[in-house]
Amino acid sequence: MAEDVQRPIIVKRIKKGGHGHHGGAWKIAYADFVTAMMAFFLLMWLLGSISRGDLKGIANYFNTPLRVALMGGSSTGESPSVIQGGGPDMTSRAGEMARGDVERVKRNSDERQIEEEIEERERQRLAELKEKLERAIDANPTLRPFRKQILIDLTPEGLRIQIVDEQNRPMFATGSTTMAGFARDLLREIGVILNDVPNRVSMSGHTDATPYSSGDRGYSNWELSADRANAARREMVNGGMQDTKVLRVVGLSSAVGFPGAAPLDAINRRISIIVLNRRTQQAITAESALPAPPAAGAPSARPQAPAPGPATAPAAPAGARP
Repeated sequence: MAEDVQRPIIVKRIKKGGHGHHGGAWKIAYADFVTAMMAFFLLMWLLGSISRGDLKGIANYFNTPLRVALMGGSSTGESPSVIQGGGPDMTSRAGEMARGDVERVKRNSDERQIEEEIEERERQRLAELKEKLERAIDANPTLRPFRKQILIDLTPEGLRIQIVDEQNRPMFATGSTTMAGFARDLLREIGVILNDVPNRVSMSGHTDATPYSSGDRGYSNWELSADRANAARREMVNGGMQDTKVLRVVGLSSAVGFPGAAPLDAINRRISIIVLNRRTQQAITAESALPAPPAAGAPSARPQAPAPGPATAPAAPAGARP
């Protein structure tokens, strides 16, 4: 009987609880993150694009805001000096230095370094030329006896070669441009060797202080020294030196005596040949540069040429110079 009784069937139903709609919350968080990153990178860009002085000025503004209002200026990091400078201490007179200024200073420093390297190589080249000239003179039996009359040294202008007179062995006849044989051979030998370097040459003639009887009113030591320097130039060109190497030929009379010599000493009578370095050559070229041409319609300042006539070369009066 008991088995015939049916057992109750129990059905369990699980009711799932509902949650609120949250599909857009993550978008708000992501937007906040992107905004913060954009602000961060914008701040980094601003910090990298403004000068150190402006950054110092902003910091000082927040520390002492009244300073800008009371003292004026675009920033408190400015220097009172009108000369731009730089450095870690922005309160010093060194002032501010923007990024462009730093690059300009670096570029100028590189240019100075290159210039120093060029000058050093040029000094070495002139030193090698000095040794070559000395070897050539010592190897020439004709010129070796006159070695004491040839002075070669390096100066701030370049390599200087001086051919000087001795008391009983002059280069030129008295008061004349007639050259002795040894001086002619020596100048021709030097001229050929100077072709080995690209440097140009300056030549100057010097005399002692013995005046002409007419003083400086006629043919004087000024004309004589210039004529002797030009005669030396001709011999060097005849010996094989390129005529374009000569940049300047001057006569200095007795104005620049030999160091340590008395005004009437024979050693004052000399021919000086300077193989110019690049700096000196540029200085000579700059001071000899032609002025700017006059404006259109401006009157010309060029003097009228004299009437043609027979040209006569000045000559030293015979016996006028002791």
